[in-house]
Amino acid sequence: MHNHERQLRFRQSVMKFELYIISLWLLFVLMIVVKINFPICFDADCHYIGTKVLVSTNVLPIISFILIAVVVVCYFRFKYRLQSNVGLPVIAKKVEDLSYEHLTFLTTYIVPLICFNLDNIRYIIALFILLIVIGQIYVKTDKFYANPTLAILGFRLYKVEVDGVSKVLITTHRIVESDKIVFSTIDEKFVSGRKA
Repeated sequence: MHNHERQLRFRQSVMKFELYIISLWLLFVLMIVVKINFPICFDADCHYIGTKVLVSTNVLPIISFILIAVVVVCYFRFKYRLQSNVGLPVIAKKVEDLSYEHLTFLTTYIVPLICFNLDNIRYIIALFILLIVIGQIYVKTDKFYANPTLAILGFRLYKVEVDGVSKVLITTHRIVESDKIVFSTIDEKFVSGRKA
């Protein structure tokens, strides 16, 4: 049983960290916009600069594209979990909209991080270390759900009371009192779900 609980906690932490990774897609897109270096030439004597030069001048955008691919995988894993909920429906008693919390994450973390000096390798390393530390903090303090990119992708946050217990619900549906919901547990305080 002890080993089962450890595996369950590990899976919950992975799910939370994936939600945090999803929240960073806007930062990765902004890093591509700021740093991409793709020469454009329309003169008669234009020539291809070579793959090696193109790659060496676009290392950060290439890394950002790879990270966006990781975001896409995490997003589809999360969507799959939402759609594969097979639990019994429960009735939402009290429902409170928490979607405003998305803006806190955006203004506190995403916007300042793009202001790093992305021309200096030390700042880039510091940025990625900071992203890992922020991810750890968000998972351990259960703030992973305050995710502006989930809002852009159509997800909503609610505090719902079910069977006398309050939970934070992440869903693509509009939830009101007395709706029947099928949950997928993230942990004891957080669930993802859909209308039954």
